[in-house]
Amino acid sequence: MRRSVLMACLLVTLAAGIAAAHITPPVVLVSDRDAMVGILSGARRVFVREVRLTPAERQTIQQGSGWTPDEDFYRFYLGRDAGNRLVSAGIFVTDFTIHGPVRVAVGLAPDGKVTGVTVVEVSEETYTWIKPLVDAEMGRDFVGQGTGGAFVPGERVTKVSRDAMQLFYAQVIGGLVKRATLLFDVGVVKQGAAG
Repeated sequence: MRRSVLMACLLVTLAAGIAAAHITPPVVLVSDRDAMVGILSGARRVFVREVRLTPAERQTIQQGSGWTPDEDFYRFYLGRDAGNRLVSAGIFVTDFTIHGPVRVAVGLAPDGKVTGVTVVEVSEETYTWIKPLVDAEMGRDFVGQGTGGAFVPGERVTKVSRDAMQLFYAQVIGGLVKRATLLFDVGVVKQGAAG
């Protein structure tokens, strides 16, 4: 009897824990295709390059950002002109926050500087915090920055931010953009795939 009561309590506790983990459905703001078409504008041909980072490259990125890459590989979309020269690159990066994932597409010039940022997907819960940032075109604050950039929310964010959660998610997006620049620098430029 005692064992049955103990098991019942354990099951109730587990069920409560599962119910507390509030997973919300994704909200797709822009399709992957549309995001890449915008980011790779000017390219005549697009190639996919999958980059697998070595332990040394992971450590370099961790030292530059405090973030350790956790994917097996990262997929870059490389836009080339008619002469096969790299004119643009794009990557999707995601951060899994307590309120759900935030996924952005980041466009990069051959020198690794940001050319554009598009928020692609968020969770239903984060949508109300992130949508004003998207409407204010927050990604434009990061254009022109490279691996050494600050990637902090600028004036566009301070004009629309009403609470700490909006500022938090502005910082999440800035962190994702920084990750993209580091991944491009270490995984594409230094591996010689950009030329």
